[in-house]
Amino acid sequence: MKELVFVGLGLEDENGISIQGLKEVKSAENVFIELYTNLMPNFSLNNFKIISGKQPYILLRHELEEENGKIILNAAEKGKTVFLVPGDPLIATTHITLRLEAKKRKIQTRIIHGTSIISAIMGLSGLHNYKFGKTVTIPFPYNFSETPYKVIIQNKKFGLHTLCLLDINKKKEQFLSINDALKLLLNIEQKRKQKIVTTKTIVVGLARVGSSSQILKAGRIKQLLDFNFGGPPQSLIFPGKLHFMEAEALVAFAGAPREIKE
Repeated sequence: MKELVFVGLGLEDENGISIQGLKEVKSAENVFIELYTNLMPNFSLNNFKIISGKQPYILLRHELEEENGKIILNAAEKGKTVFLVPGDPLIATTHITLRLEAKKRKIQTRIIHGTSIISAIMGLSGLHNYKFGKTVTIPFPYNFSETPYKVIIQNKKFGLHTLCLLDINKKKEQFLSINDALKLLLNIEQKRKQKIVTTKTIVVGLARVGSSSQILKAGRIKQLLDFNFGGPPQSLIFPGKLHFMEAEALVAFAGAPREIKE
Protein backbone atom coordinates (compact mmCIF):
# COMPACT_ATOMS: atom_id res chain seq x y z
CA MET A 1 0.00 0.00 0.00
CA LYS A 2 1.31 3.45 -0.95
CA GLU A 3 1.38 5.44 2.28
CA LEU A 4 3.36 8.23 3.90
CA VAL A 5 2.74 8.97 7.59
CA PHE A 6 4.06 12.21 9.09
CA VAL A 7 4.83 11.66 12.79
CA GLY A 8 5.67 14.43 15.28
CA LEU A 9 8.46 13.78 17.78
CA GLY A 10 7.59 16.48 20.30
CA LEU A 11 10.07 18.87 21.88
CA GLU A 12 12.87 17.45 23.99
CA ASP A 13 13.84 13.82 23.40
CA GLU A 14 12.76 10.44 22.01
CA ASN A 15 10.13 10.09 24.76
CA GLY A 16 8.08 12.94 23.28
CA ILE A 17 6.57 10.79 20.53
CA SER A 18 2.94 9.77 21.10
CA ILE A 19 1.87 6.16 21.63
CA GLN A 20 0.07 6.29 18.27
CA GLY A 21 3.20 7.69 16.62
CA LEU A 22 5.31 4.88 18.04
CA LYS A 23 2.83 2.30 16.74
CA GLU A 24 3.10 3.79 13.26
CA VAL A 25 6.92 3.58 13.38
CA LYS A 26 6.89 -0.04 14.51
CA SER A 27 4.56 -1.09 11.67
CA ALA A 28 6.39 0.86 8.93
CA GLU A 29 8.55 -0.66 6.22
CA ASN A 30 10.67 2.49 5.93
CA VAL A 31 11.43 5.16 8.53
CA PHE A 32 13.02 8.53 7.81
CA ILE A 33 13.89 11.36 10.20
CA GLU A 34 14.99 14.98 9.86
CA LEU A 35 16.65 16.80 12.74
CA TYR A 36 17.48 20.21 11.29
CA THR A 37 14.25 22.26 11.31
CA ASN A 38 13.98 22.25 15.11
CA LEU A 39 16.46 21.51 17.85
CA MET A 40 15.62 18.66 20.26
CA PRO A 41 18.17 19.16 23.07
CA ASN A 42 18.29 15.58 24.39
CA PHE A 43 17.18 13.42 21.47
CA SER A 44 19.10 10.12 21.23
CA LEU A 45 18.89 8.18 17.98
CA ASN A 46 20.22 5.10 19.75
CA ASN A 47 17.52 5.26 22.44
CA PHE A 48 14.89 5.77 19.77
CA LYS A 49 16.11 2.64 18.01
CA ILE A 50 15.73 0.69 21.27
CA ILE A 51 12.15 1.80 21.97
CA SER A 52 10.95 1.53 18.36
CA GLY A 53 12.96 -1.36 17.00
CA LYS A 54 13.74 0.74 13.91
CA GLN A 55 16.85 2.48 12.61
CA PRO A 56 15.63 5.71 10.94
CA TYR A 57 17.43 7.05 7.89
CA ILE A 58 18.68 10.55 8.73
CA LEU A 59 17.75 12.94 5.95
CA LEU A 60 20.10 15.69 4.85
CA ARG A 61 18.57 19.09 4.17
CA HIS A 62 19.24 18.96 0.43
CA GLU A 63 17.51 15.57 0.16
CA LEU A 64 14.32 17.08 1.51
CA GLU A 65 14.42 20.54 -0.04
CA GLU A 66 16.54 20.55 -3.20
CA GLU A 67 15.57 17.02 -4.21
CA ASN A 68 11.92 17.49 -3.12
CA GLY A 69 12.04 14.50 -0.79
CA LYS A 70 12.30 12.00 -3.68
CA ILE A 71 13.99 9.43 -1.46
CA ILE A 72 10.95 9.41 0.87
CA LEU A 73 8.38 9.43 -1.92
CA ASN A 74 10.10 6.58 -3.76
CA ALA A 75 10.03 4.51 -0.58
CA ALA A 76 6.36 5.38 0.08
CA GLU A 77 5.41 4.12 -3.38
CA LYS A 78 6.65 0.68 -2.36
CA GLY A 79 5.15 0.44 1.13
CA LYS A 80 4.21 2.18 4.36
CA THR A 81 6.74 4.89 5.13
CA VAL A 82 7.03 7.05 8.26
CA PHE A 83 8.62 10.49 8.24
CA LEU A 84 9.68 11.64 11.74
CA VAL A 85 9.77 15.39 12.37
CA PRO A 86 10.64 17.40 15.52
CA GLY A 87 7.66 19.14 17.07
CA ASP A 88 4.50 19.03 14.97
CA PRO A 89 5.13 17.71 11.43
CA LEU A 90 3.54 20.34 9.21
CA ILE A 91 4.61 23.56 10.89
CA ALA A 92 7.54 23.78 8.42
CA THR A 93 6.41 24.63 4.87
CA THR A 94 8.93 22.17 3.45
CA HIS A 95 6.90 19.31 4.84
CA ILE A 96 3.67 20.67 3.40
CA THR A 97 5.38 20.63 0.02
CA LEU A 98 6.30 16.99 0.56
CA ARG A 99 2.69 16.09 1.32
CA LEU A 100 1.54 17.85 -1.85
CA GLU A 101 4.11 15.90 -3.89
CA ALA A 102 2.81 12.67 -2.35
CA LYS A 103 -0.72 13.65 -3.38
CA LYS A 104 0.44 14.10 -6.99
CA ARG A 105 1.90 10.58 -6.91
CA LYS A 106 -1.37 9.23 -5.47
CA ILE A 107 0.35 8.29 -2.22
CA GLN A 108 -2.00 8.27 0.78
CA THR A 109 -0.85 10.53 3.62
CA ARG A 110 -1.71 10.76 7.29
CA ILE A 111 -0.52 12.99 10.15
CA ILE A 112 0.21 11.96 13.73
CA HIS A 113 0.62 15.27 15.48
CA GLY A 114 3.22 16.02 18.13
CA THR A 115 3.62 18.86 20.61
CA SER A 116 4.37 22.09 18.77
CA ILE A 117 6.83 24.62 20.14
CA ILE A 118 4.32 27.30 19.11
CA SER A 119 1.49 26.11 21.36
CA ALA A 120 3.90 25.07 24.13
CA ILE A 121 5.43 28.55 24.32
CA MET A 122 2.03 30.21 24.44
CA GLY A 123 0.80 27.86 27.14
CA LEU A 124 3.90 28.19 29.31
CA SER A 125 3.96 31.99 29.09
CA GLY A 126 0.38 32.35 30.35
CA LEU A 127 -0.46 34.68 27.46
CA HIS A 128 -3.72 34.10 25.58
CA ASN A 129 -3.09 32.27 22.33
CA TYR A 130 -5.76 34.21 20.41
CA LYS A 131 -3.92 37.46 21.14
CA PHE A 132 -0.77 36.50 19.25
CA GLY A 133 -0.15 38.19 15.93
CA LYS A 134 2.27 37.18 13.19
CA THR A 135 5.21 35.00 14.29
CA VAL A 136 8.67 35.95 13.06
CA THR A 137 12.18 34.46 13.12
CA ILE A 138 15.13 36.62 14.18
CA PRO A 139 18.09 35.63 11.94
CA PHE A 140 21.80 35.57 12.65
CA PRO A 141 23.66 38.89 12.06
CA TYR A 142 25.14 37.55 8.80
CA ASN A 143 21.55 37.25 7.48
CA PHE A 144 20.59 40.65 8.91
CA SER A 145 16.99 41.73 8.44
CA GLU A 146 14.77 44.45 9.93
CA THR A 147 11.68 42.29 9.36
CA PRO A 148 11.39 41.17 13.03
CA TYR A 149 11.34 44.81 14.17
CA LYS A 150 8.67 45.65 11.59
CA VAL A 151 6.52 42.67 12.63
CA ILE A 152 6.69 43.72 16.30
CA ILE A 153 5.49 47.19 15.26
CA GLN A 154 2.62 45.78 13.18
CA ASN A 155 1.44 43.49 15.96
CA LYS A 156 1.68 46.17 18.65
CA LYS A 157 -0.58 48.47 16.59
CA PHE A 158 -3.35 45.95 17.20
CA GLY A 159 -2.38 45.17 20.79
CA LEU A 160 -1.10 41.72 19.78
CA HIS A 161 1.80 39.69 21.17
CA THR A 162 4.76 38.80 18.93
CA LEU A 163 6.45 35.42 19.14
CA CYS A 164 10.04 35.61 17.91
CA LEU A 165 11.69 32.31 17.09
CA LEU A 166 15.49 32.51 17.17
CA ASP A 167 17.61 31.25 14.29
CA ILE A 168 19.51 27.96 14.48
CA ASN A 169 22.10 26.39 12.20
CA LYS A 170 22.22 22.72 13.12
CA LYS A 171 25.03 21.97 10.65
CA LYS A 172 27.34 24.58 12.20
CA GLU A 173 25.95 23.94 15.71
CA GLN A 174 25.05 27.60 16.08
CA PHE A 175 22.04 29.12 17.80
CA LEU A 176 20.97 32.69 18.32
CA SER A 177 20.59 33.48 22.01
CA ILE A 178 17.96 35.71 23.57
CA ASN A 179 20.70 38.11 24.69
CA ASP A 180 22.11 38.51 21.17
CA ALA A 181 18.65 38.78 19.62
CA LEU A 182 17.80 41.66 21.97
CA LYS A 183 21.04 43.42 21.07
CA LEU A 184 20.23 43.09 17.37
CA LEU A 185 16.78 44.62 17.90
CA LEU A 186 18.19 47.45 20.03
CA ASN A 187 20.60 48.28 17.21
CA ILE A 188 17.67 48.52 14.79
CA GLU A 189 15.84 50.74 17.29
CA GLN A 190 18.80 53.14 17.36
CA LYS A 191 18.40 53.50 13.61
CA ARG A 192 14.58 53.53 13.35
CA LYS A 193 13.89 55.43 16.61
CA GLN A 194 10.24 54.32 16.90
CA LYS A 195 10.52 53.47 20.62
CA ILE A 196 9.30 49.92 20.07
CA VAL A 197 12.35 48.06 21.41
CA THR A 198 14.00 50.05 24.18
CA THR A 199 15.82 48.99 27.34
CA LYS A 200 12.54 49.62 29.23
CA THR A 201 10.45 47.36 26.99
CA ILE A 202 8.92 44.33 28.72
CA VAL A 203 9.83 41.04 27.03
CA VAL A 204 9.49 37.35 27.84
CA GLY A 205 12.41 34.97 27.32
CA LEU A 206 11.93 31.20 27.08
CA ALA A 207 14.54 28.46 26.80
CA ARG A 208 14.26 24.69 26.25
CA VAL A 209 10.48 24.72 26.53
CA GLY A 210 9.10 21.27 27.31
CA SER A 211 12.24 20.04 29.04
CA SER A 212 13.05 19.56 32.71
CA SER A 213 15.44 22.52 32.49
CA GLN A 214 13.06 24.97 30.84
CA ILE A 215 13.34 28.65 31.72
CA LEU A 216 10.63 31.32 31.63
CA LYS A 217 11.77 34.84 32.48
CA ALA A 218 9.97 38.15 31.94
CA GLY A 219 11.31 41.62 32.57
CA ARG A 220 12.58 44.79 30.98
CA ILE A 221 15.15 44.32 28.22
CA LYS A 222 17.87 45.94 30.35
CA GLN A 223 17.33 43.16 32.93
CA LEU A 224 17.38 40.32 30.41
CA LEU A 225 20.41 41.44 28.39
CA ASP A 226 22.81 39.70 30.79
CA PHE A 227 20.47 36.99 32.09
CA ASN A 228 21.85 33.47 31.61
CA PHE A 229 19.21 31.42 29.75
CA GLY A 230 21.57 28.49 29.20
CA GLY A 231 21.49 26.36 26.07
CA PRO A 232 19.15 26.26 23.06
CA PRO A 233 16.53 26.37 21.77
CA GLN A 234 15.43 29.83 22.87
CA SER A 235 12.55 32.15 21.97
CA LEU A 236 11.30 35.65 22.71
CA ILE A 237 7.87 37.17 23.19
CA PHE A 238 7.10 40.88 22.89
CA PRO A 239 3.76 41.28 24.70
CA GLY A 240 1.10 43.54 23.26
CA LYS A 241 -1.77 44.87 25.35
CA LEU A 242 -2.05 42.65 28.42
CA HIS A 243 -5.28 41.31 29.87
CA PHE A 244 -5.14 41.48 33.67
CA MET A 245 -4.92 37.67 33.86
CA GLU A 246 -1.97 37.66 31.44
CA ALA A 247 -0.17 40.29 33.52
CA GLU A 248 -0.81 38.30 36.69
CA ALA A 249 0.56 35.12 35.05
CA LEU A 250 3.75 36.87 33.93
CA VAL A 251 4.33 38.19 37.45
CA ALA A 252 3.53 34.87 39.14
CA PHE A 253 5.31 32.46 36.80
CA ALA A 254 7.91 34.53 34.94
CA GLY A 255 9.03 37.00 37.59
CA ALA A 256 7.83 40.08 35.67
CA PRO A 257 7.87 43.42 37.52
CA ARG A 258 4.64 43.91 39.47
CA GLU A 259 3.96 47.28 37.87
CA ILE A 260 2.82 45.58 34.65
CA LYS A 261 -0.37 44.61 36.54
CA GLU A 262 -1.21 48.32 36.65
